[in-house]
Amino acid sequence: MDAGTAEARLLDAAGALFNARGVQAVGMDAIRTASGVSLKRLYQLFPSKDDLVSAVLTSRSQAVAEGIAAHARPDATPSERILDVFDYLEEWFTTPDFRGCALINSYGELGGVSHAVATIVRSHTQALTAHFATLVAAAGGPPPLADQLALLANGAMATAGILGTPEPARQARTAAEALMAAAPTQAPRAAT
Repeated sequence: MDAGTAEARLLDAAGALFNARGVQAVGMDAIRTASGVSLKRLYQLFPSKDDLVSAVLTSRSQAVAEGIAAHARPDATPSERILDVFDYLEEWFTTPDFRGCALINSYGELGGVSHAVATIVRSHTQALTAHFATLVAAAGGPPPLADQLALLANGAMATAGILGTPEPARQARTAAEALMAAAPTQAPRAAT
């Protein structure tokens, strides 16, 4: 098995196990068994569990960003694209293996003791806020609106994971619409 295939199998297996059981409850042997990758190859690719956790979270962050981008309608206005984020969240929350956001869950488990986990999750959160900021600016909304929308999105992710329902995405979308309607408008900037 080549390194690329082994890495993909390890990331998939570790991501699924961490999602189902939590990071601390999963050992490297369980990941080896679930992935079908030898322990020797596992440690060649990821010398420590921390390295594997970081890779899984980085991969998950990228997948969420790509999912949001893919869900945005190309012909939509910036305001509609803001709402597209919440529609993406609702779709994500309905997937059978959704147990909450892996990044938020991992931060709750390890953020206080793992600098790497805290850094990856903070970066992901900042990227989501920056995405909203770009859309808010293009829509002519006030800059603080981006932070408010990010709070709604992150709150929906946490709440949906706890309650096991996509309803928080719908509620967050409704709240986003109300915030956008109430926000003072400025001259829209061109989207980047």
